[in-house]
Amino acid sequence: MSYKGRFAPSPTGPLHFGSLVTATASYLEARSRGGRWIVRMEDLDRPRCQPGAAAEILRALEAYGFIWDEPVLYQSTRDAAYAEAIRQLGDLVYPCACSRRDICRCAEGLPPGRAARSLKIRHGDFVLRRADGLYAYQLAVVVDDAFQGISDVVRGADLLDSTPGQVFLHRALGLPVPRYVHIPLVRDAYGDKLSKQTLAPPLPLDNPAPVLRRALQFLGQEPPELPLNELWHWAFSVWDLSRLPHGTQTDSGLF
Repeated sequence: MSYKGRFAPSPTGPLHFGSLVTATASYLEARSRGGRWIVRMEDLDRPRCQPGAAAEILRALEAYGFIWDEPVLYQSTRDAAYAEAIRQLGDLVYPCACSRRDICRCAEGLPPGRAARSLKIRHGDFVLRRADGLYAYQLAVVVDDAFQGISDVVRGADLLDSTPGQVFLHRALGLPVPRYVHIPLVRDAYGDKLSKQTLAPPLPLDNPAPVLRRALQFLGQEPPELPLNELWHWAFSVWDLSRLPHGTQTDSGLF
């Protein structure tokens, strides 16, 4: 399989420095291998998605010089594919009546008098369809990686624990399993993962080259001070995944 990577943000707010680090690593790994690279919008959780955030994310990626090779796929348009995947899983799927505070053994059958809240999968015990009827990330990411022919996934280390369940789903559905690379997390001065939930500031769009340079430094590269386009050309020619730092790092002086 030829190399094909992806960056899959959730439109719950603007891109921040942690998002840029992930996108940069994914993009460089794809381009350095002569591969294709795409953007997928993970807008499954409709209540958390912010109006206009998807367009804002794409504008930020363009401002930082990213070029994707296919039209953007929006997961909110893919419910029929996720429903079909659940149908294919057959007896591996079971209804669950548990709330987050009330974990029961629904895999052995619903307790008397309890109505199903969600759908889970046996041997993994994670949700495929939520109590509100929305399909879960674990299912959607597997279905869409296969649909889009993703060969390699470069993403943050916070998703490392999700990987075994996703591999299980790939195999249960008879789908090819991508190769996975998990990169170090960017943390704030308090040690928390940089995220929209921790109020990470949005990426500045007026002068992207110095911020991209910092992202490359975070990823263990040694970039010179260059204009944006020249900085990308430099990065394509020298990118080395083996230089990634171990563990997590702090970037506290954000903008």
